[in-house]
Amino acid sequence: MSTQCIQSDLDLGRSGGRKLVGAFDGGAISSNGGVALLAGADRRLRLAERLAACFTDLRVADAIKHTLPDLLRQRLFGLGLGCENLIDHDTLRHGPALAAVIDKPGGALAGKSTLNRMEHAGKIGQDRHHKLDHDADAIERLFVELFLDAHAEPPRRIVIDLDATDDPLYGEQEGRHFHGYYDCYCYLPLYIFCGRHLLAAKLWSSANDAADGALEEVARIVGHIRDRWPSTTVVIRADSGFCRDDLMTWCEAHGVQYVLGLAGNERLVAR
Repeated sequence: MSTQCIQSDLDLGRSGGRKLVGAFDGGAISSNGGVALLAGADRRLRLAERLAACFTDLRVADAIKHTLPDLLRQRLFGLGLGCENLIDHDTLRHGPALAAVIDKPGGALAGKSTLNRMEHAGKIGQDRHHKLDHDADAIERLFVELFLDAHAEPPRRIVIDLDATDDPLYGEQEGRHFHGYYDCYCYLPLYIFCGRHLLAAKLWSSANDAADGALEEVARIVGHIRDRWPSTTVVIRADSGFCRDDLMTWCEAHGVQYVLGLAGNERLVAR
């Protein structure tokens, strides 16, 4: 029996009244066909919809072309396609694949200026152009909620990983600092994961210690998780950059296990 590994077509959902189908015989029509898979994930997770609920939108509904969920989808899907810069949307906004999954086939999506105003949400009242605001705490909670909702039942144990890494800079960005270990000017963002799930991402200057803010984030995340999963064992895991007395003391006081690296020192070498 011959093996058939590839379907003749893929059901990619719907755009309004149209069915979206992925096929392999249409030629080079769009290089962004994978955005339909991102849109499918967004529909299942309701990511853009839930993220939009973390914003305040004071725009006049009858006077706008792009809803807040659509702006978020455009930006998120663009990032998923590898287009990090807002200027990329001068081209993307006319792409048929992206327009189809945002349910605007044949119409232009938002331009970079509109997306820029969304990304600078939080300036309501400063001038007439800023009509969007965001709730930073609600956005942070959403990351943890998405993680919790991904599980049908509470796991017996979870391991939360903390790490800081370099984000190299190539200009005079605010907060730039030379980091001796990474031998470059960079930021030093803090990432917190549980498996493949991102729980937090904080952009810090590399002038900071890698563990700066870690205790506050761990306390917030663990508290949120225990509200839903009170019986789940929580383990914190990180390298020696996070081996700090305040973090270990907090973990011991709150019944959180930890596995932390320990940097070499003379006393350890002597033993």
